[in-house]
Amino acid sequence: MAVLNKIRQRSLFLILIIALALFSFVLADLFKNSDALTAKSQNVVATINGKDVTREDFLQKVEAAQRQAGPNATSTQVMNRVWDQEVRKAVMETQYDALGISVEKDQMRDILKTSLATRPEFLNEAGLFDENKLNEFIANLKDVYPQPGFFGGQPLTYSDWVNYEKQLASSTLSQNYFNLVKAGLTGTLAEGELEHKLQGNKVDIKYVQIPYSSIPDSTVTVGKSDISSYIKKNSKKYEVEASRDIRYVDFKEVATVEDENAIKADLETYLNGRLVDETGRKDTIVAFSKVKNHADYINLIAGSTEKLNDRFVFKANLPAAHADSIFKLNVGEVYGPYKDAGSFKLTKVIEFKKIADSVQSSHIIVPFIGSRAATAETKTTKEEAQKIVDSILPLVKNSESKFNEVANEINTDGTKGKDGSIGWIRYSTFNPASFDPDFADFLFENKIGKVDVVLTQFGYHIIRIDDKKAVENAIKIGTIARKIEPSEATINKVFRDASNFEIKVDKEDFEATATESKYTVRPINGIKALDENITGIGNQRSIVRWAFEDASEEGDIKRFNIPNGYAIVQLVAKHKEGLMSVEDASITALPAIRKEKKAQIIKDRISATTLEDVAAVENTTAKSASALTMKTPTISGAGREPLIVGTAFGLKEGETSKLIAGENGVYMVEVTKVTPAVELDNYQASANRVAQQKASAVNTKVFEALKDAADIEDNRAASQVQ
Repeated sequence: MAVLNKIRQRSLFLILIIALALFSFVLADLFKNSDALTAKSQNVVATINGKDVTREDFLQKVEAAQRQAGPNATSTQVMNRVWDQEVRKAVMETQYDALGISVEKDQMRDILKTSLATRPEFLNEAGLFDENKLNEFIANLKDVYPQPGFFGGQPLTYSDWVNYEKQLASSTLSQNYFNLVKAGLTGTLAEGELEHKLQGNKVDIKYVQIPYSSIPDSTVTVGKSDISSYIKKNSKKYEVEASRDIRYVDFKEVATVEDENAIKADLETYLNGRLVDETGRKDTIVAFSKVKNHADYINLIAGSTEKLNDRFVFKANLPAAHADSIFKLNVGEVYGPYKDAGSFKLTKVIEFKKIADSVQSSHIIVPFIGSRAATAETKTTKEEAQKIVDSILPLVKNSESKFNEVANEINTDGTKGKDGSIGWIRYSTFNPASFDPDFADFLFENKIGKVDVVLTQFGYHIIRIDDKKAVENAIKIGTIARKIEPSEATINKVFRDASNFEIKVDKEDFEATATESKYTVRPINGIKALDENITGIGNQRSIVRWAFEDASEEGDIKRFNIPNGYAIVQLVAKHKEGLMSVEDASITALPAIRKEKKAQIIKDRISATTLEDVAAVENTTAKSASALTMKTPTISGAGREPLIVGTAFGLKEGETSKLIAGENGVYMVEVTKVTPAVELDNYQASANRVAQQKASAVNTKVFEALKDAADIEDNRAASQVQ
């Protein structure tokens, strides 16, 4: 009890001791992990002019952009696009806030009216924009949210609409800002006069050029210290991001000659037919030429990777290398096996037919609820739509004027007001994914003047065929295809080869081991943290991430799965952010340093002070150039030489320059004639041109200047947004 009493008496003291211990533990952990004190939160992708871009918000935008971009855009391409948008948004918002400009509700309505002025969903009976229809449309989107409504036949949610309004507002603010900048730009009369003189002032010169090429590169010594000094002197030019150098050997799973022969042998079974297999078991395969049900034979029995296409095609649509041979066949004959687009194929002629390649048509469309052409105002059911077109057909079938009148009255798509005209559709180029195949079948299977009802995914149509042209022979074919792929034996061999190489290079030199095995080593230098493409193997973010991991050291080796194979990769070098290394900079620095040294050598060896003496000493001749201007500083026979031309304009007529180091050599110049620009009574026209030049550069140059001046902290790599 005595001990407990003592503890109670000193409880405050003990609490302080425990608190201090916990505090010191936390401090120790923070100092051990200094990033916790100094680095931005992992949840912040960027800070732009003091505004944070959160990881969650950024990734949501990337995901939305990826859905919109589709499968052809890589994740890094989409991420960089969103990054550029976020940077622009943040940089410009800083300017809007500073100026106090914004888009208010009334202005937003005017913007929407302008933007949607031609949308049929928001037009009244007189063809004018109806704001009540817009209000009703937005209210309906709100009511059904999060379910989508439809806009132009495409699903659209209320949040999509809000984002659309934000984009319009952002675009308007940007335009207002740039208009304000342009309003402050003028061309003064003094600038107009200068512009006129830069174009109009002319000089004629005589000159001697001693080209740098007259001194062999091998005679000019450039050391590492020279390059290092040059880098420091031109540090802006040689600033680089952190980067990595790697090298790799790839092992591709590619079909061998034996694999290809086996694929061709398989196809020849269908070419010739088979009654009994190798084991003696009955396994009847009818020859392709004798088949009647082509769809089942090609798609099911032969298991072709290319399914039967029931459309006719023109000769131009066939594989170019084989089109003549296929088009010469009779119906029922088979061509192949032949190689095309990474497959071996057998092609059979099923039917020939003459088809018009181009058809002009018009339609009357009646969409219904659930069809792709339906809008928020569509209340008609499928059954009601059918009754409507059935009632209209007799009225318009034999009357072009009545057809046009009804189309202009009830159509809700872009053909409204155009007599329902769809224009010309080409058979050889129409895409079934974007143009309904049932609609196309009607166009190409019927004669000029045919009018009838067709149901498509967009609704019910009454279609009229107005004209046809370019009637050609077309062919319907069936093709059995086998993709040229490596066999299982080949795939297993590739795996063994990659594994053996990976084990060997873990203990031996990468380059020497590859050379010994006759593998090609591919070096890739200067990889940045947010790169994704590795030359030779495409999009490989996993390799880039590994190369930039803190745990990855120079010399480390790792195997990566790549499309159809493996890559054994070695991390060769890690380069920190800062100035480029002497070795890397030498590619551009060496020629520049040699030029400087050659210029000094030429100057040092020439003591002559006149053109004639310099020409004599250097065993060359003086040349002439006339009508030089400051606006286009190019010397005939010497090339673009702004410093030389500028020097000439600083001399008086008859005056000779000293030796000048130019772009292509060392020069001495004598001005033989000065022709001033014609004096004008007024330079307003030139001033106006200056103003136009300034205004045309605003949209690009102003933003780039604002971006350069902005405080941008890119934390994408640290936030693992890769």
